[in-house]
Amino acid sequence: MPHYLILFESGEIVEVEPVLEEEKFDVIPKTGKIQCRITKETYLENVNKLLAHIKRGDIYEINYCIEFFCEDVVINPRQVFNKLNELTQAPFAQLVKYRDEYIICASPERFIQKIGDTLITQPMKGTARRSADPIEDEKIKNELRHNLKEQTENVMAVDVARNDLSQVAQKGTVQVTELFSVQTFKNVHQMVSTVSCKVKEGVNFKDIVKATFPPASMTGAPKLKAIELIKKYELSPRGIYSGALGFIDNKGDFDFCVVIRTIIYNPKLNRLSFHVGSAITAQCNPEEEWKECLLKAETLLKAMDTNAVS
Repeated sequence: MPHYLILFESGEIVEVEPVLEEEKFDVIPKTGKIQCRITKETYLENVNKLLAHIKRGDIYEINYCIEFFCEDVVINPRQVFNKLNELTQAPFAQLVKYRDEYIICASPERFIQKIGDTLITQPMKGTARRSADPIEDEKIKNELRHNLKEQTENVMAVDVARNDLSQVAQKGTVQVTELFSVQTFKNVHQMVSTVSCKVKEGVNFKDIVKATFPPASMTGAPKLKAIELIKKYELSPRGIYSGALGFIDNKGDFDFCVVIRTIIYNPKLNRLSFHVGSAITAQCNPEEEWKECLLKAETLLKAMDTNAVS
């Protein structure tokens, strides 16, 4: 049987269990007022400060995230997971419990997979809405595929991923096998690239985690400076968000997703939270980045049958 694990922001590896059975909840599920941790005005100010760092050459790209939360809430984790899965049909949907927290995950993004001696990582950068009109939907998809700003975001994450894999790869085996592919999910279109390599002999699971974590798409370039600025400008710690969740089997093969599009719920504290974010590059428009965050939050709010955000 596979083991389920979470990789936290620190890189700590923790085993958790999937929620396989419905747990009992004696109260009627309800949601209180969900708040955004940051105002739009402060968000725009911070993005402009990050753009100033980019202009100075401190960084080229940074994944900047914001938190939505509620501290007076009761939900049924299984029901919310089922609804979220229905809305997204995400390939890495998982419901697990760690200590007192339910991790209700609808991630579309693979962090890293190992099959035999082959490693792949698939950074996801570039998001566009879906349309109920098939003609308009295809137009939106094509616009995403050819959008220079989105390609710039994506290729920077690809470069970070290539550098990460090179630390554990056989010489000359790191390659970009797919660039700027657009994958369509039930709620959004996403631009995805694939980087692969052959693993060096003697490299173990922890070596791979140390080289590649945190995920390239959730940090920026250069990676260490981006992490420093994330800690400075984000108003709340990410916690499990932007970590990794998945399994490792008895042969040592594994598959992990990036923990995004995920609700964290603590029934003892009656608290839930989720983060959303976007990539900040020199070409970005702060207003559009704010809209992208709201687009990503929309489905999570729908899963809880609420659009009540203050």
